[in-house]
Amino acid sequence: MTAVPAYSVVVPTIGRPCLADCLRTLAAAADHPPQEVVVVDDRPEPDEPLPLAAAGTLRLRTLRTKGRGPAAARNAGWHTVGTPWTVFLDDDVQVPPDWSRRLADDLAAASASTGGVQGRLHVPLPEDRRPTDWERGTAGLEQAAWATADMAYRTAVLAEVHGFDERFRRAFREDADLALRVREAGWSLCRGRRTTHHPVRPADPWASVRAQRGNADDALMTRLHGPDWWTRAEAPRGRLPRHAVVTTLAAAAPVLALTGRRRAATVAGALWALGTAEFALARIRPGPRTPREITTMAATSVLIPPLAVRHWLTGLLRHRGVPPTGRSRPRPLGARPRIPRRPRRAQHAAAPRLGRRRPPPPRSTP
Repeated sequence: MTAVPAYSVVVPTIGRPCLADCLRTLAAAADHPPQEVVVVDDRPEPDEPLPLAAAGTLRLRTLRTKGRGPAAARNAGWHTVGTPWTVFLDDDVQVPPDWSRRLADDLAAASASTGGVQGRLHVPLPEDRRPTDWERGTAGLEQAAWATADMAYRTAVLAEVHGFDERFRRAFREDADLALRVREAGWSLCRGRRTTHHPVRPADPWASVRAQRGNADDALMTRLHGPDWWTRAEAPRGRLPRHAVVTTLAAAAPVLALTGRRRAATVAGALWALGTAEFALARIRPGPRTPREITTMAATSVLIPPLAVRHWLTGLLRHRGVPPTGRSRPRPLGARPRIPRRPRRAQHAAAPRLGRRRPPPPRSTP
């Protein structure tokens, strides 16, 4: 019988009420519980205690990172664990009763060359109506690759690649960046058989507008991993090229009008209106088509293209001096020294080798 490796769970949080549900379902999962659960409180100024009683009898520790972002919170968590595997869960997920048993199967089945195993995400959607634009966006997590909503990594692998890049301050692209660096280091990633539920959290009508800040993170990904990172990270390309065209038309129309080129200004304005209408209809058609949803989609479809382009350009400017990951590996702030690995020959003797692993590149000093 294959021995099941020990694991610890790291949960970053900003104190949302959903943390209690996450811990409660984790405590209720039967068979092979985690050696410990590390809850990392990333609130800048905590104003009330976390609902830690929901963890029941689980061994629980808490850390604080004071608003440095989810990447820094996860780094702080995994640096303190002593188990071979670290499992990252988001505070808005709920694991089913058989999660820990299926996780044990996933970890036991991982080959010696496997650096990480992803859980399968399930987003429950309304059964009595069409999902809203926000709900459909959340449901896209079901197809997301290497999402840390439920992702297990070998702790030694996290140390080898220096963990998460803390320049990603939002919960966006930091998981894709880590996965690409793990693969570049010669490790493989796979999808496991365990399932985790990811409910749609409440959101106001302007959530999709604020989400455009992620375009700056996409610009950082391009600097780090090259223009083809979308394909290698198995990430959807999005509508940024279309947003750039629509935004250019919106900016050109008044300029053309002021310079006396009224016909060209009219054409540019008409094309802007057509592009904006196409974007709004693409979001309205699959939705519930209620007056509130239609109004929200119409208003936000006007704002999203220019904001997406603005954040992209801001990201390009902010990260213009960032070297590719092949020349510079990020080290988390306050990181501990690298965890020593077992001799490579002993560690990989049981695994078929498909090719020689490249030695890790020289480390940059903090």
